Amino acid sequence: MKKRYIILLIIIIFILLSQFIPRKKYNDADFNIEVYKSSIDMDNDGIDDQTDILNNALNYISKKPKYKSKYYSTGYSNDNFGVCTDLVAYSLLNSGYDLMNLVNEDILNNKELYNIDKIDKNIDFRRVRNLKIYFDRHATSLSKNINDTYEWHAGDIVVFEKHIGIVSNVRNKRGVPYVIHHRSRFQRNYIEDILGKRYKIIGHYKIS
Repeated sequence: MKKRYIILLIIIIFILLSQFIPRKKYNDADFNIEVYKSSIDMDNDGIDDQTDILNNALNYISKKPKYKSKYYSTGYSNDNFGVCTDLVAYSLLNSGYDLMNLVNEDILNNKELYNIDKIDKNIDFRRVRNLKIYFDRHATSLSKNINDTYEWHAGDIVVFEKHIGIVSNVRNKRGVPYVIHHRSRFQRNYIEDILGKRYKIIGHYKIS
């Protein structure tokens, strides 16, 4: 029995240490994957939408937002707090896509699809379930298989069960990209190797 506890302790220590040991990161070029560029520049800033979404996601996490679920009468969070959907909302908003208005309009026109008892423009676009429905209808759906390496590009949106994030521009040794996301108060890193590990993938999209 004592031997089992020692083995279990060693495993726990190894898992904890693995969280702090930096792993080698790779990029598209390491796997001969061409960086995807969108043909659309929605906000006319001279940067294509795919790159814009990635850059805005990186900018959002650079401010180290604190995780907290709050209601905002402004719709978009206006302090340094947020949840997973806020990262996506701001990444798109600063790329020319106002999800608050876009999702609200889609809900009003397709109430039966969203099945919402009480429509609230300020919060509906901050719910993963609603974003999944919206992206299914208005974005390009892509492979959910992480082994389809060439199908995954920085700036894509990935939806998990009860979670959402933006595909990053770094990959692991197998070519699977890391995800930019915001998941908890105790999160140390906002860019993590989580595809196919912590959550079930239920959606993968390109906005343009």
